[in-house]
Amino acid sequence: MFPRSAPTARRYAVTALVLGLLGSLVGGAWADPPHRMPSARVTRVPSAAGTGTPLTGFALQSSARVTDSAAAVSSPGYPAKGWYPAGPRSTVLAALLADGVYADPFFSVNQQKIPAADFQVPWWYRSDFTLQDTARRTYLDVGGVVSAADVYVNGRQAATAQEVTGAYTRHELDVTSLVRSGTNTVAFRIQPNDPAKDLTMGWIDWLQPPPDRNMGIVRDVLVRRGGPVALRDAHVLTSLAVPSLATADLTVKAQARNDTGAPVTAEITGTVGTTAFTRQVALAAHETRTVTFSPADTPGLHLTAPKVWWPAGMGGQPLYDLDLTASVAGTTSDTAHENFGVRDVRAPLNADGARQYRINGRPLLIKGGGWSPDEFLRWDSRYVEDRLKYAVDLGLNTIRLEGHLEPDEFFDLADRHGILTLPGWECCDKWEGNVNGADEPGDPWSDADYPVARASMAAEAARLRDHPSVISFLIGSDFAPDAKIEKTYLDALKAADWTAPVVSAASDNSSPQLGSSGMKMTGPYDWVPPAYWYAKREGGATGFNSETSAGPSIPTLDTLRRMLTPAELDTLWKDPAARQYHRSPSPVFGTLKIYDAALTGRYGAPTGLADYVRKAQLAQYENVRAQFEAYGRNATDATGPSTGVIHWMFNSGWTSLHWQLTDRYLDQGGAHFGAKKANEPLHIQYGYDDRSVAVVNNRHDTASGLTARATLFNSDGTQKYDRTVRGVSVNGDGAHTTALSLPASVSGLSATHLLRLDLTDAAGREVSRNVYWLSTRPDTLDWSGTTWYYTPTTSYADLTGLCSMASVPVSATAATKSSHGTSTTTVTLRSTGSGKTPALMTDVHLVDAHGRPVLPVRWSDGEVSLWPGESVTLTATYRTADLGGSTPSVRVSGWNSPERTVPAA
Repeated sequence: MFPRSAPTARRYAVTALVLGLLGSLVGGAWADPPHRMPSARVTRVPSAAGTGTPLTGFALQSSARVTDSAAAVSSPGYPAKGWYPAGPRSTVLAALLADGVYADPFFSVNQQKIPAADFQVPWWYRSDFTLQDTARRTYLDVGGVVSAADVYVNGRQAATAQEVTGAYTRHELDVTSLVRSGTNTVAFRIQPNDPAKDLTMGWIDWLQPPPDRNMGIVRDVLVRRGGPVALRDAHVLTSLAVPSLATADLTVKAQARNDTGAPVTAEITGTVGTTAFTRQVALAAHETRTVTFSPADTPGLHLTAPKVWWPAGMGGQPLYDLDLTASVAGTTSDTAHENFGVRDVRAPLNADGARQYRINGRPLLIKGGGWSPDEFLRWDSRYVEDRLKYAVDLGLNTIRLEGHLEPDEFFDLADRHGILTLPGWECCDKWEGNVNGADEPGDPWSDADYPVARASMAAEAARLRDHPSVISFLIGSDFAPDAKIEKTYLDALKAADWTAPVVSAASDNSSPQLGSSGMKMTGPYDWVPPAYWYAKREGGATGFNSETSAGPSIPTLDTLRRMLTPAELDTLWKDPAARQYHRSPSPVFGTLKIYDAALTGRYGAPTGLADYVRKAQLAQYENVRAQFEAYGRNATDATGPSTGVIHWMFNSGWTSLHWQLTDRYLDQGGAHFGAKKANEPLHIQYGYDDRSVAVVNNRHDTASGLTARATLFNSDGTQKYDRTVRGVSVNGDGAHTTALSLPASVSGLSATHLLRLDLTDAAGREVSRNVYWLSTRPDTLDWSGTTWYYTPTTSYADLTGLCSMASVPVSATAATKSSHGTSTTTVTLRSTGSGKTPALMTDVHLVDAHGRPVLPVRWSDGEVSLWPGESVTLTATYRTADLGGSTPSVRVSGWNSPERTVPAA
């Protein structure tokens, strides 16, 4: 992601960022490492054929401090004194942080103090593993090297940095002749990373780039054992009958490779569920053959009533297992295992040229967010799963990964939780260094880059193709590749049997073979008012917008206090022009001027930090809600329908002030609950463009017998308009119907007023409640002044009346039940005020005995508004262990309600 339509602005912003990074390389004394041996990292490798054992970790050290030869460093018994311990997937800086060399880089400007110059030299990684015997063949499976590595085994070189290069390539090194029984050593001399010169990864303007630029090894290094015949590239092609879903044909494919110098016959056997199959395969010396099983020769691979995989909310997520074995003379030589799902994905261009995804024959509005891994590429399965569960809870169905393609477990989790993924290459570095004349900062490609690009595409295709959650690959981001690069990618995808749609770019660009992307990348990336999203132009709700949001997303006060000093907190609310280190390294996004001007113009000047944060949460709620509501309502329009929207971004890789629906600590503010409200399964909403009240049905089945009610109130709670419409029906799969429209004017309505929408089912049960704060003076946009990152607002809506709302007490009672490691806290809120004024946007936070938020937590609803006498019951679900042994409490506060904390034992 970066600027889209203003080359001069883009060139300036990227150049300034690069110069800033270069400037940070100057100086920086190296702190002496502690003189101790790293913790034991010896990996025990079993002898069984078909095993792949990941190295359990490494010891690492800067080459500036290692004077011994590569042969010595990579030999067993080398005294790695003073080296740092590192996990099996670790960048250099991640290891140093874990070892306490530097202070918390997420707090204040601590990261700025880490000397980047220390990472401009190679670093050594070494690890020991033991073999019981050398009768079997031994291979090193190496991937995730950033940016390149010379590889040594037991004092001898196994590969050069020219061969093992690129973050996404995968290399199998036959080290049978280099290993021995007992202890063996593998060592990697990792080269520094430069995203402008290497086909790896960078951070663009997402966050302050790490000083080591993520150099290291970020995927498992496997030690494989096998016999004379190796099984590789096992996968399953699925063909689902659409729209009936009554049958599916499976085609199993794998490569059988003879690794000996003599002919051999292998027996290949396999199972998918209860279906078993087998074949004898004769292989000449060093021959590789593709072995295929299909319904033509294996009738059991024709499935009737297949278990079909669906995105969350549309059905279940069943998976199948493929197991293969290669045997020679009755002895297992190798094995392979793959999980796969049966589903059908298509993404044609609609009549307006927008890409429209269809899953198992049903059209689907893509509602997603941009994914950021941890800034230091540290992998934590539980943390990642927590974030994916948040995505499901918010009603999102898709995660977009622009580069930064996560390890295999990420896609396993996406499969399990029903989250669609849109992986692809990133912008603004070597990946788009010379495409279509783009003025990107990456170096032009040389002849040596094309094999790396093809190997990267081949490796990613091979590991992603069986995941039902993966529904596309975007071979370009801001720009589509030129003919030569496109052919490089497409040849690799074809060879890998890739069947999901391939998209030329995430922007409105075309490539020679694939043609139009069917997507747009028109922003915005900074603040715009809620009404913006309803305009069918620029970033508004038409077509497929691959990255867009109203920019800043100020975290909760709890999170802000974890990431900023008191002085920085003061600056945050007092000085809109101040450079915010926790916003972006980009000169475009470095300050909060646009956002703060809107916050003051619409809600009034902040009176302190707490007031600034509460206004920010209100603003972020209404804006994110409007973004998803506009795209949701317009999905079934007859002209210019919306087909997809990716909120930029879903999360941040560090403590950020912008582009996030959930913050680094998994706390939830206005943006989070605005998305959750907008994406309810059955939802009533207001249209900022035409004052309509629509009902959107995200369920599959038609909803009928509904009652819609719209009520307007002055900010003091005086009712000024009320209308009820009964017998409302709406079709499923994202359809909407207009229940009523509000009048253009209402007598006596105050400049700032409230709209309450209620939707009840045939039994009178409330299924959706939605509250808006509106103004008789609309936000006015200057469309002619639109830039690549926002559209200026020339006058603001008057929402200052909210500041004079009377204080309303809200009572709360809470209780908790726990079972099997999970706790559920139930909270009942009641507005107990004596007047007419509602309690607006009441927030609930689960806290421990010390008042600290218990995170992650999934609330049934959040930021609720209550009229006098009304009550609502909310539930919070979380891991019991996250209480840290203390009893839970619930902190209740609101826009116009005093804060209080109640016990929830």
